[in-house]
Amino acid sequence: MRINGDEAVKQYTTLFDKAEPDRLEVAPEEFEAAEAVVSPELKQAIETARQNIFRFHEAQKTEELVVETMPGVKCRQRSLPIEKVGLYVPGGTAPLFSTVLMLGVPAVIAGCKEIVLCSPPGADGRIHPAILYAAQAIGITRVFKVGGIQAIGAMAFGTETIPQVYKIFGPGNQFVTAAKQLVSRLGTAIDMPAGPSEVLVCADHSAVPAYVASDLLSQAEHGPDSQVVLVAFDKQLIENVQAELEVQLQTPSPPGHRPADLVPQRRHSRKG
Repeated sequence: MRINGDEAVKQYTTLFDKAEPDRLEVAPEEFEAAEAVVSPELKQAIETARQNIFRFHEAQKTEELVVETMPGVKCRQRSLPIEKVGLYVPGGTAPLFSTVLMLGVPAVIAGCKEIVLCSPPGADGRIHPAILYAAQAIGITRVFKVGGIQAIGAMAFGTETIPQVYKIFGPGNQFVTAAKQLVSRLGTAIDMPAGPSEVLVCADHSAVPAYVASDLLSQAEHGPDSQVVLVAFDKQLIENVQAELEVQLQTPSPPGHRPADLVPQRRHSRKG
């Protein structure tokens, strides 16, 4: 990436994603097309999530702290935004548009001057419309049709088209994680080396089966190496969660998002 720039990005995109986007950066008309196909229900869900995430992170902002440790000596603590950040949003196994919100909203609140978002394109060379709509909803306009190791390399070193950033955030598979660890040794900060998704839900009789099922499915959809476990203290709850899982698996999903293909073999229910 440091040597061949955009050309290397395109070569790896063709090799790994089997896609040949006409251009790397998402054009304004692609945002418009995405907005036209996202359902009103999904738009409302994204807006509700955006408001909730914004409200939570806005409350974490702190004013400058000034402490006079002794007469004439003042110490200050200030929180400053990272000027350039890169957000990686997976889009292969499932289009994680929720990741756009979880990463993008705090970056916007912090006041990052440049926010770059990379997400892998489908075989048609386009990013999933829900990801584009979520990005536009929070004001992120620099989105690139690049995924995998090539996205991490491009954001770390910069190319003719993709800006270099100071810190990279976002989940990914084992290859993305390895790439993030590598660039972190070469001067680009990362959030953390994330492993496969896993969740353990402990639930008693007061738990809402629909919420438990949603928590399990939201992690199981990340990939075949995800692990989801339910530890329940009530046999009836297990049965209710199982039933709710089946209901949610049959619920219509955004185009290209097929949880029914991903989850059943990884579903675990245990009575403790």
